[in-house]
Amino acid sequence: MQKTLEKPRVVILGAGFGGLTAAKAMADFADVTLVDRHNFQTFLPLLYQVSTAGLAADHVAHPIRGALRKSGVAFRMGSPISVDHKNKSVKLDSSEILEFDHLVVALGSATSDFGLPGVHEHAFGMKSVHDAITIRAEVMRRFEDLCRFEDETVLSIAVVGGGPTGVEMAGAFAELVRGPLKNDQAHAAAHIDIYLIEAGPRLLPSFSASLCARTKKDLEKLGVKVRLNTAVAAITPRMIEVKDGESIPSEVTIWAAGVQGEPTATKLNLPLIDTRIDVEQTLQVKNYPYIWAIGDIAGIKGKDKRYLPMVAPVALQQGKFVARQIKRVLEATPLLPFAYRDKGSMATIGRHKAIVEVKSFKLVGIPAWYAWLFLHLFYLLGGHNKIGTLADWTWNYLTFDRGNRHIMDSM
Repeated sequence: MQKTLEKPRVVILGAGFGGLTAAKAMADFADVTLVDRHNFQTFLPLLYQVSTAGLAADHVAHPIRGALRKSGVAFRMGSPISVDHKNKSVKLDSSEILEFDHLVVALGSATSDFGLPGVHEHAFGMKSVHDAITIRAEVMRRFEDLCRFEDETVLSIAVVGGGPTGVEMAGAFAELVRGPLKNDQAHAAAHIDIYLIEAGPRLLPSFSASLCARTKKDLEKLGVKVRLNTAVAAITPRMIEVKDGESIPSEVTIWAAGVQGEPTATKLNLPLIDTRIDVEQTLQVKNYPYIWAIGDIAGIKGKDKRYLPMVAPVALQQGKFVARQIKRVLEATPLLPFAYRDKGSMATIGRHKAIVEVKSFKLVGIPAWYAWLFLHLFYLLGGHNKIGTLADWTWNYLTFDRGNRHIMDSM
């Protein structure tokens, strides 16, 4: 009678796109425990729509236990505070100690302020549902304040960073002002300025030049004041100080200029490189063959010798790949190097305005907008969230309104 091999114990830190994908992929051959500081996964690509009143907050969050139901994967809510490499165990802030044969670090990323003064104190990041609700509440509160004035008082909202998040957020704010807020109080809405600030010479630098120009043109049609070649020097409560230029007024500043590896990784006593965990092409952490890193926290480079982008497709592919790698270890099969397959990029600017680029193929306007809607709805977790998001989008589209303009932060 053949002896059944004992399943390896795998602990995964982080239940984002990479961690949750890896957990599901390993469920049939490993004893998996998934750890996250929240009991829900946030669909980060749509987070900006919560902050701009386009979606309800619960539509971009899905219970982790619900996603793992019937998978056999265990879940623990908590954060890692240390790793005992000798005994192969990780300690959580709940004081629980989890032993492992393989550890997968998928902690994600955090906002990077690049050491600039005032960013942490006076700007809003965009990495959590709480951040999004706080931004929405602050903008709506400032709008209500503006409604008290009948003079030329202006409310300035600035988004710093011309990547996909910054572009999508600036466009969504502009549509919020031009539609729902204008209908609520036209005089106040007419006195709201939206700025998009980018240090480089063009928006969306990962896209082709023609699509970058199209994006800038579409944003300016919406009334966004795009400022290129504008490097931020510091942020104050009501102003953005610019290097070699005139300061820009900003009562509400959203920081979308960059991300870094999640700082929690520094507690794990692992080799770091530029805030990310230093890994081999196999996704194994250097000098620790039983520890793996995937997603935003993994410092791995592509064919162009540049770090892979901190985006969901990378994490999803690495989540599936690391499961296959660990299975190869169990089967005593040589490991493979990870190769990212870039399936293209997309960004939405506003109603009927979007861009899609897949290698040499480009799509703009209404077809790109529908492609963006479909893809994001497809990857959204949970039937409830899909239906709720579709309902919100349909309502917004048909009525030119946004029903989530609530001030619901802690105040």
